Amino acid sequence: MSHSDPTLPAASVAPAEIAGLDELARRALALVTPGSRAILGIAGSPGAGKTTLASRLAARVNELNEAAGGAGAPFAAHVPMDGYHLAESTLKRLGRIDRKGAIDTFDGWGFLALLGRLKAETDHTVYAPSFDRAIEEPIAGEMAVEPETQLVIVEGNYLLVDDGPWSGVKALLSESWFCETPDEVRVSRLVVRHEIGGRSHEAALAWAETVDGKNAILIESTAPRADLVVSGVTGAVVSGA
Repeated sequence: MSHSDPTLPAASVAPAEIAGLDELARRALALVTPGSRAILGIAGSPGAGKTTLASRLAARVNELNEAAGGAGAPFAAHVPMDGYHLAESTLKRLGRIDRKGAIDTFDGWGFLALLGRLKAETDHTVYAPSFDRAIEEPIAGEMAVEPETQLVIVEGNYLLVDDGPWSGVKALLSESWFCETPDEVRVSRLVVRHEIGGRSHEAALAWAETVDGKNAILIESTAPRADLVVSGVTGAVVSGA
């Protein structure tokens, strides 16, 4: 399960318009080998469409696997990194509330530990936190990855950063993708997200261009570390084998 992502309003991209979805789903399915759990990581800047892509990809993988005579959900599960946002009270105490979304406003070590558990602990349910945008807080233990789940799709901003705890993420991934979206599209999505969160249009635009924009510079620099670059608009493969 996962919360919906307001970065990409549902009406703006219908499932049929993600032309590359079936191709991506088959590629993701191929990562699964008997007796082990695969973890696919999707990185990208704020507003790139990571959550929308990951949730639709998980749903399509489940459909394809079931059509082939295998199990459907929960064969594939979607687990966002956003559950590892630090709490608002912690950000205020650390003086980082005005930079929420920056790399040091996440519990990177906690996320790395979750990936290790998802990889190793396949005989029982592993619970993960989600993030509720309505209250801007993580919710502990809301997401369940069942023992039957053989593919976990994780997504987040900093999966490919080669520093601190994040440098250990790539080694735990079966494959890594980068969600690439034009800046003007990302910013427009972010403005909608921030307006839904209660900011005025001017404040939403300022946050998208400054705070989110600064984070995007770091995130975009990590794209070369991905195995595959995928369009956050169409789902088409942009580059990679």
